[in-house]
Amino acid sequence: MRTIDFSPLYRSGVGFDRLPSLLDAVAQRGNNQSGYPHYNIELVEEDLYRITMAVAGFVQDELNIETTDQTLTISGKKPSGETETSYLYQGIATRDFTRKFQLADHVKVSRAKLENGLLHITLVRELPEAIKPRTITIDSGFTGISSTKAA
Repeated sequence: MRTIDFSPLYRSGVGFDRLPSLLDAVAQRGNNQSGYPHYNIELVEEDLYRITMAVAGFVQDELNIETTDQTLTISGKKPSGETETSYLYQGIATRDFTRKFQLADHVKVSRAKLENGLLHITLVRELPEAIKPRTITIDSGFTGISSTKAA
């Protein structure tokens, strides 16, 4: 019997828990993403999220963050032509990478910060007033529909 690994569903979606759209996104992408670089997705508070990505060895100019069609793309590219270093052991990977995250409706990147080899990206869900829940007051003296007829 074959088991299905749903862990990509939990790793790549931020701000929503809709399984059908995640299944569709994972089916389109497949396993093209490697595990590099490592990252965390945390819920800071309601409607506020943070992606923290380990980008040791990269400086700000070598990182790129962009959003297109509800997809957040983070990439790192080392400039070519750097001097070749002879490592006895290399445990810090500094290879180029591209990591994509599917964002829910109304989730926007609010800021990004590079600190101590960690890239922190803050995301916020901003619901438009038209779709926010509203409370409807109930009138206790309501007797029915009144209408005014034009003469």
